[in-house]
Amino acid sequence: MSAVVTPFPGVSRHNQVGFEKNELTQILNLYGRMVAAGNWRDYAIDLGRDAAVFSMFRRATERPEYRIEKRPALRNRQGMWALVGEGGAILKRGHELGPVLAPVERKLMKLVDA
Repeated sequence: MSAVVTPFPGVSRHNQVGFEKNELTQILNLYGRMVAAGNWRDYAIDLGRDAAVFSMFRRATERPEYRIEKRPALRNRQGMWALVGEGGAILKRGHELGPVLAPVERKLMKLVDA
């Protein structure tokens, strides 16, 4: 007996931007520490044609406090990673994920020290 997987018509994973395992591990590590600190309670992942977005929420009914966006089309320009604030302003942009997450890491340190 063999299983046959039939994709939905018109849907192709090749037209979709996603997170690699190490990227998602780094993001979820930060998310878990912020949950443990009591700052975040929910997240959402949106995988689209142009970007992959990881959104972090204080409460599920609010706008995301931060969004981490991966836009491969900007790889050779200002960098494919962006940290977007609650109001939609780009807080940090770069070629590497670690430095883009640094402002949130600093906020976590302040939460833990307080």
